[in-house]
Amino acid sequence: MISNMKNLKKSLSVVCTAAVLAACGSGQRAEENGQDTTASAATTENEGWVSLFDGKTTEGWHTYLKDSVSAAWTVQDGELRFNPDVPREERGDIVTDGEYENYELELEWKIASGGNSGIIFGVHEDPKFSATYLTGMEMQVLDNIDAADNKLENHLAGSLYDMIGSKEVSQPKPVGEWNQARIRKENGRITLWLNGTQTADVTIGTPEWEQVLSTSKFKDWEGFAKYPKGKIALQDHGDVVAYRNIRIKEL
Repeated sequence: MISNMKNLKKSLSVVCTAAVLAACGSGQRAEENGQDTTASAATTENEGWVSLFDGKTTEGWHTYLKDSVSAAWTVQDGELRFNPDVPREERGDIVTDGEYENYELELEWKIASGGNSGIIFGVHEDPKFSATYLTGMEMQVLDNIDAADNKLENHLAGSLYDMIGSKEVSQPKPVGEWNQARIRKENGRITLWLNGTQTADVTIGTPEWEQVLSTSKFKDWEGFAKYPKGKIALQDHGDVVAYRNIRIKEL
């Protein structure tokens, strides 16, 4: 029995050594051929995600109802920043060139003291609608402490603006720090997260949706949330704000 165990251990050792050598040889050959040995793992991890902001340019965006991005939006240090000090005619919300229907959207935002902005989605770009918020729903971006629009719970950071929100789940980071926002839109179901905490979950057309819509400012708006496919907007609300790491995965 002892002799057999020794032989078994010896066989396993040989097999393991051969496997390790084969793996090392494979990795060495890949490196010699100029291949990135981590590429397959990275591809798996990021599969389906597409960046909407390259950190260097405003490519893929334009000011709503215009052909290019206005001067108020610039790229600095990998951030897409809004400067309210430029003339009003050079301002405005920016929207993606592309339209999306079912997706997950992730991004980070940082707001100035007292600041207000928003991530507006489901935007139907049409001259008959003068602003993005006339058709798109909004995930609120706000300094909960000092912003003027902090009186209603469904106006706090992370809320589905003027529809669903509470102070218990609205937990933005202190001013100057980055917040993580996530929006999932799938077959009419809207789910929002701020810094990993779910802040809203509702499906368009359900009794719950009709109830929150009926008590909101949007209840009689012709085009609000009526378009399944739409663009994503970053809002000019007149305050300094920055966005980064914007990416989307279509479902």
